[in-house]
Amino acid sequence: MKYLITIIGPTAIGKTALSITLAQHFKCAIISCDSRQFFKEMTIGTAVPSPEELASATHHFIQNKSIHEDYSVGDFEKEAIAKLNELYQNNDYVILVGGSGLYVDAILKGFDEFPDIDSSVRLNVNSNYEKLGIGYLQQQLQTLDPDYFEKIKTENPQTLQNPQRMMRFVEVCIGTGKPYSSFLNQKKNNRNFTPIIIGLEAERSVIYDRINQRVDIMVKEGLIEEAKKLYPNKDLNALQTVGYRELFSHFDGDFSLAFAIEEIKKNTRRFSKRQLTWFKRTENTKWFDYLEDRTKIIEYITKTIHNS
Repeated sequence: MKYLITIIGPTAIGKTALSITLAQHFKCAIISCDSRQFFKEMTIGTAVPSPEELASATHHFIQNKSIHEDYSVGDFEKEAIAKLNELYQNNDYVILVGGSGLYVDAILKGFDEFPDIDSSVRLNVNSNYEKLGIGYLQQQLQTLDPDYFEKIKTENPQTLQNPQRMMRFVEVCIGTGKPYSSFLNQKKNNRNFTPIIIGLEAERSVIYDRINQRVDIMVKEGLIEEAKKLYPNKDLNALQTVGYRELFSHFDGDFSLAFAIEEIKKNTRRFSKRQLTWFKRTENTKWFDYLEDRTKIIEYITKTIHNS
Protein backbone atom coordinates (compact mmCIF):
# COMPACT_ATOMS: atom_id res chain seq x y z
CA MET A 1 0.00 0.00 0.00
CA LYS A 2 1.16 3.53 -0.80
CA TYR A 3 0.72 6.46 1.61
CA LEU A 4 0.53 10.21 1.03
CA ILE A 5 1.38 11.89 4.34
CA THR A 6 -0.31 15.27 3.93
CA ILE A 7 0.47 18.32 6.08
CA ILE A 8 -2.04 21.17 6.11
CA GLY A 9 -2.55 24.33 8.14
CA PRO A 10 -2.38 28.11 7.94
CA THR A 11 0.60 30.10 6.74
CA ALA A 12 3.59 30.51 9.12
CA ILE A 13 2.47 27.59 11.34
CA GLY A 14 5.58 25.42 10.71
CA LYS A 15 4.50 23.05 7.92
CA THR A 16 7.86 23.20 6.13
CA ALA A 17 9.87 22.20 9.21
CA LEU A 18 7.49 19.32 9.99
CA SER A 19 7.54 18.09 6.38
CA ILE A 20 11.35 17.87 6.44
CA THR A 21 11.33 15.99 9.76
CA LEU A 22 8.82 13.49 8.37
CA ALA A 23 10.63 13.15 5.02
CA GLN A 24 13.86 12.33 6.85
CA HIS A 25 12.14 9.84 9.16
CA PHE A 26 10.25 8.02 6.38
CA LYS A 27 13.15 8.47 3.91
CA CYS A 28 10.93 9.93 1.20
CA ALA A 29 10.41 12.98 -1.02
CA ILE A 30 8.27 16.07 -0.49
CA ILE A 31 5.73 17.42 -2.98
CA SER A 32 4.88 21.07 -2.39
CA CYS A 33 1.40 22.26 -3.23
CA ASP A 34 1.89 25.88 -2.26
CA SER A 35 0.66 27.65 -5.38
CA ARG A 36 2.83 30.72 -4.71
CA GLN A 37 6.07 28.73 -4.44
CA PHE A 38 5.88 27.30 -7.98
CA PHE A 39 7.39 30.44 -9.49
CA LYS A 40 11.16 30.84 -9.68
CA GLU A 41 11.03 34.66 -9.77
CA MET A 42 9.29 34.76 -6.35
CA THR A 43 11.37 33.68 -3.35
CA ILE A 44 11.20 35.96 -0.32
CA GLY A 45 7.54 36.95 -0.55
CA THR A 46 6.40 33.33 -0.90
CA ALA A 47 8.53 31.99 2.00
CA VAL A 48 10.26 29.42 -0.20
CA PRO A 49 12.21 26.95 1.97
CA SER A 50 15.81 28.01 2.55
CA PRO A 51 18.67 26.38 0.57
CA GLU A 52 19.52 24.41 3.72
CA GLU A 53 15.94 23.17 4.04
CA LEU A 54 15.75 22.27 0.34
CA ALA A 55 19.02 20.34 0.66
CA SER A 56 17.83 18.38 3.69
CA ALA A 57 15.11 16.51 1.77
CA THR A 58 14.13 16.02 -1.87
CA HIS A 59 11.52 18.63 -2.89
CA HIS A 60 9.33 18.77 -6.00
CA PHE A 61 7.23 21.66 -7.40
CA ILE A 62 9.20 24.48 -5.81
CA GLN A 63 10.28 27.28 -8.15
CA ASN A 64 9.77 25.00 -11.15
CA LYS A 65 7.72 27.45 -13.25
CA SER A 66 8.04 31.02 -14.50
CA ILE A 67 5.54 33.77 -13.72
CA HIS A 68 5.25 34.17 -17.50
CA GLU A 69 3.81 30.65 -17.91
CA ASP A 70 0.11 29.89 -17.65
CA TYR A 71 -0.13 27.27 -14.92
CA SER A 72 -3.48 26.15 -13.58
CA VAL A 73 -4.47 23.90 -10.71
CA GLY A 74 -5.52 21.36 -13.35
CA ASP A 75 -1.99 21.42 -14.81
CA PHE A 76 -0.59 20.90 -11.33
CA GLU A 77 -2.90 17.94 -10.69
CA LYS A 78 -1.72 16.14 -13.84
CA GLU A 79 1.98 16.80 -13.18
CA ALA A 80 1.81 15.99 -9.47
CA ILE A 81 -0.08 12.71 -9.97
CA ALA A 82 2.49 11.69 -12.60
CA LYS A 83 5.30 12.54 -10.15
CA LEU A 84 3.60 10.57 -7.37
CA ASN A 85 3.30 7.52 -9.61
CA GLU A 86 7.02 7.81 -10.36
CA LEU A 87 8.01 8.20 -6.70
CA TYR A 88 5.82 5.30 -5.59
CA GLN A 89 7.79 2.94 -7.82
CA ASN A 90 10.65 3.11 -5.30
CA ASN A 91 8.97 4.16 -2.06
CA ASP A 92 5.73 3.54 -0.18
CA TYR A 93 5.68 7.07 1.27
CA VAL A 94 5.53 10.63 -0.07
CA ILE A 95 4.98 13.84 1.90
CA LEU A 96 2.51 16.42 0.55
CA VAL A 97 2.74 19.87 2.11
CA GLY A 98 1.24 23.26 1.43
CA GLY A 99 -1.21 25.94 2.36
CA SER A 100 -3.19 26.09 -0.90
CA GLY A 101 -6.39 24.22 -0.10
CA LEU A 102 -7.55 23.94 -3.70
CA TYR A 103 -4.23 22.38 -4.72
CA VAL A 104 -4.31 19.92 -1.82
CA ASP A 105 -7.83 18.90 -2.85
CA ALA A 106 -6.66 18.49 -6.45
CA ILE A 107 -4.24 15.78 -5.34
CA LEU A 108 -6.40 14.10 -2.71
CA LYS A 109 -9.69 14.16 -4.64
CA GLY A 110 -9.10 15.25 -8.23
CA PHE A 111 -11.31 17.52 -10.25
CA ASP A 112 -14.77 17.36 -11.66
CA GLU A 113 -15.38 16.92 -15.37
CA PHE A 114 -16.98 19.69 -17.40
CA PRO A 115 -18.49 19.62 -20.89
CA ASP A 116 -16.52 21.17 -23.76
CA ILE A 117 -17.45 24.83 -24.19
CA ASP A 118 -17.83 26.31 -27.68
CA SER A 119 -14.89 28.60 -28.44
CA SER A 120 -17.26 31.41 -29.47
CA VAL A 121 -18.64 31.52 -25.91
CA ARG A 122 -15.12 31.76 -24.51
CA LEU A 123 -14.20 34.56 -26.92
CA ASN A 124 -17.39 36.47 -26.10
CA VAL A 125 -16.82 36.23 -22.34
CA ASN A 126 -13.19 37.27 -22.77
CA SER A 127 -14.16 40.21 -24.97
CA ASN A 128 -16.76 41.43 -22.46
CA TYR A 129 -14.24 41.13 -19.64
CA GLU A 130 -11.71 43.24 -21.56
CA LYS A 131 -14.33 45.94 -22.17
CA LEU A 132 -16.15 45.87 -18.83
CA GLY A 133 -13.62 44.54 -16.34
CA ILE A 134 -13.83 42.05 -13.47
CA GLY A 135 -17.16 43.54 -12.32
CA TYR A 136 -18.82 42.07 -15.43
CA LEU A 137 -17.64 38.56 -14.51
CA GLN A 138 -18.73 38.96 -10.89
CA GLN A 139 -22.18 40.16 -11.90
CA GLN A 140 -22.59 37.32 -14.42
CA LEU A 141 -21.62 34.64 -11.91
CA GLN A 142 -23.90 36.17 -9.26
CA THR A 143 -26.79 36.01 -11.74
CA LEU A 144 -26.06 32.61 -13.32
CA ASP A 145 -24.90 30.72 -10.21
CA PRO A 146 -25.82 32.74 -7.09
CA ASP A 147 -25.12 29.87 -4.67
CA TYR A 148 -21.58 29.36 -5.96
CA PHE A 149 -20.97 33.12 -5.99
CA GLU A 150 -21.91 33.32 -2.30
CA LYS A 151 -19.76 30.29 -1.47
CA ILE A 152 -16.69 31.91 -3.08
CA LYS A 153 -17.46 35.26 -1.47
CA THR A 154 -17.55 33.61 1.95
CA GLU A 155 -14.76 31.05 1.69
CA ASN A 156 -12.28 32.35 -0.87
CA PRO A 157 -13.05 35.97 -1.84
CA GLN A 158 -9.72 36.43 -3.65
CA THR A 159 -11.09 34.17 -6.38
CA LEU A 160 -13.62 36.87 -7.27
CA GLN A 161 -10.65 39.02 -8.36
CA ASN A 162 -9.06 36.26 -10.45
CA PRO A 163 -10.12 36.88 -14.09
CA GLN A 164 -8.96 33.48 -15.41
CA ARG A 165 -11.01 31.52 -12.92
CA MET A 166 -14.00 33.86 -13.10
CA MET A 167 -14.08 33.66 -16.91
CA ARG A 168 -14.05 29.87 -16.61
CA PHE A 169 -17.02 29.87 -14.22
CA VAL A 170 -19.02 32.22 -16.45
CA GLU A 171 -18.25 30.46 -19.74
CA VAL A 172 -19.38 27.11 -18.26
CA CYS A 173 -22.64 28.70 -17.06
CA ILE A 174 -23.32 30.33 -20.44
CA GLY A 175 -22.04 27.47 -22.59
CA THR A 176 -24.04 24.75 -20.82
CA GLY A 177 -27.05 26.74 -19.65
CA LYS A 178 -26.47 25.25 -16.18
CA PRO A 179 -24.86 26.61 -13.00
CA TYR A 180 -21.13 25.93 -12.74
CA SER A 181 -21.71 24.35 -9.33
CA SER A 182 -24.02 21.71 -10.84
CA PHE A 183 -20.94 19.97 -12.30
CA LEU A 184 -19.10 19.79 -8.99
CA ASN A 185 -18.74 16.59 -6.97
CA GLN A 186 -20.25 14.42 -9.72
CA LYS A 187 -17.27 12.10 -10.19
CA LYS A 188 -15.01 10.18 -7.87
CA ASN A 189 -11.38 10.16 -8.94
CA ASN A 190 -9.52 6.97 -8.12
CA ARG A 191 -6.22 7.42 -6.32
CA ASN A 192 -3.62 4.70 -5.81
CA PHE A 193 -2.57 5.97 -2.39
CA THR A 194 -4.00 6.23 1.12
CA PRO A 195 -3.85 9.78 2.53
CA ILE A 196 -2.81 10.34 6.14
CA ILE A 197 -3.69 13.97 6.86
CA ILE A 198 -1.95 15.94 9.60
CA GLY A 199 -3.18 19.43 10.49
CA LEU A 200 -1.13 21.98 12.44
CA GLU A 201 -3.01 24.56 14.48
CA ALA A 202 -2.49 27.22 17.15
CA GLU A 203 -4.44 29.91 18.92
CA ARG A 204 -5.33 32.66 16.45
CA SER A 205 -3.25 35.21 18.38
CA VAL A 206 -0.21 32.94 18.05
CA ILE A 207 -0.75 32.53 14.30
CA TYR A 208 -1.10 36.29 13.89
CA ASP A 209 2.07 36.97 15.88
CA ARG A 210 4.00 34.47 13.76
CA ILE A 211 2.67 36.10 10.58
CA ASN A 212 3.69 39.58 11.75
CA GLN A 213 7.18 38.32 12.63
CA ARG A 214 7.53 36.55 9.30
CA VAL A 215 6.62 39.68 7.32
CA ASP A 216 9.21 41.70 9.29
CA ILE A 217 11.83 39.05 8.49
CA MET A 218 10.87 39.09 4.79
CA VAL A 219 11.34 42.87 4.68
CA LYS A 220 14.79 42.53 6.29
CA GLU A 221 15.71 39.78 3.81
CA GLY A 222 14.92 41.98 0.79
CA LEU A 223 11.20 41.66 0.00
CA ILE A 224 10.99 45.29 -1.18
CA GLU A 225 13.89 44.83 -3.62
CA GLU A 226 12.37 41.57 -4.89
CA ALA A 227 9.03 43.30 -5.48
CA LYS A 228 10.77 46.16 -7.34
CA LYS A 229 12.26 43.65 -9.80
CA LEU A 230 8.81 42.11 -10.33
CA TYR A 231 6.99 45.44 -10.60
CA PRO A 232 7.18 45.66 -14.43
CA ASN A 233 5.20 42.38 -14.51
CA LYS A 234 2.69 43.45 -11.85
CA ASP A 235 -0.35 42.59 -14.00
CA LEU A 236 0.61 38.92 -14.41
CA ASN A 237 -1.77 36.50 -12.71
CA ALA A 238 1.01 34.89 -10.65
CA LEU A 239 1.70 38.24 -8.98
CA GLN A 240 -1.88 38.92 -7.86
CA THR A 241 -0.96 37.80 -4.40
CA VAL A 242 -0.45 39.09 -0.87
CA GLY A 243 3.00 40.49 -0.23
CA TYR A 244 3.50 41.82 -3.73
CA ARG A 245 0.20 43.58 -4.50
CA GLU A 246 0.58 45.90 -1.51
CA LEU A 247 4.13 46.88 -2.48
CA PHE A 248 3.07 47.45 -6.09
CA SER A 249 0.48 49.90 -4.75
CA HIS A 250 3.27 51.60 -2.78
CA PHE A 251 5.37 51.87 -5.95
CA ASP A 252 2.32 53.33 -7.72
CA GLY A 253 2.22 56.05 -5.07
CA ASP A 254 -1.01 54.85 -3.43
CA PHE A 255 0.54 53.78 -0.10
CA SER A 256 3.45 54.77 2.08
CA LEU A 257 5.95 51.95 2.63
CA ALA A 258 4.99 51.62 6.30
CA PHE A 259 1.30 51.36 5.39
CA ALA A 260 2.06 48.77 2.66
CA ILE A 261 3.91 46.58 5.15
CA GLU A 262 1.01 46.78 7.62
CA GLU A 263 -1.37 45.88 4.77
CA ILE A 264 0.75 42.81 3.98
CA LYS A 265 0.44 41.71 7.60
CA LYS A 266 -3.31 42.38 7.71
CA ASN A 267 -4.02 40.64 4.40
CA THR A 268 -1.84 37.66 5.34
CA ARG A 269 -3.78 37.33 8.60
CA ARG A 270 -7.02 37.35 6.62
CA PHE A 271 -5.58 34.75 4.24
CA SER A 272 -4.66 32.49 7.18
CA LYS A 273 -8.22 32.73 8.48
CA ARG A 274 -9.57 31.59 5.08
CA GLN A 275 -7.02 28.76 4.99
CA LEU A 276 -8.22 27.48 8.35
CA THR A 277 -11.85 27.67 7.26
CA TRP A 278 -11.00 25.59 4.18
CA PHE A 279 -8.79 23.05 5.94
CA LYS A 280 -11.16 22.50 8.86
CA ARG A 281 -13.55 20.99 6.29
CA THR A 282 -10.94 18.41 5.25
CA GLU A 283 -12.20 15.02 6.36
CA ASN A 284 -10.13 12.53 8.38
CA THR A 285 -7.62 15.14 9.52
CA LYS A 286 -5.72 14.60 12.77
CA TRP A 287 -5.02 18.04 14.24
CA PHE A 288 -1.95 18.72 16.38
CA ASP A 289 -0.77 21.83 18.20
CA TYR A 290 2.06 23.40 16.22
CA LEU A 291 4.43 22.80 19.17
CA GLU A 292 3.51 19.12 19.52
CA ASP A 293 6.51 16.80 19.99
CA ARG A 294 7.37 15.49 16.52
CA THR A 295 7.77 11.96 17.86
CA LYS A 296 4.07 11.99 18.83
CA ILE A 297 3.13 12.89 15.24
CA ILE A 298 5.41 10.16 13.87
CA GLU A 299 3.86 7.67 16.32
CA TYR A 300 0.37 8.61 15.11
CA ILE A 301 1.35 8.18 11.43
CA THR A 302 3.12 4.85 12.10
CA LYS A 303 0.14 3.51 14.05
CA THR A 304 -2.26 4.61 11.27
CA ILE A 305 -0.12 2.80 8.69
CA HIS A 306 -0.03 -0.39 10.75
CA ASN A 307 -3.80 -0.32 11.27
CA SER A 308 -4.67 0.27 7.62
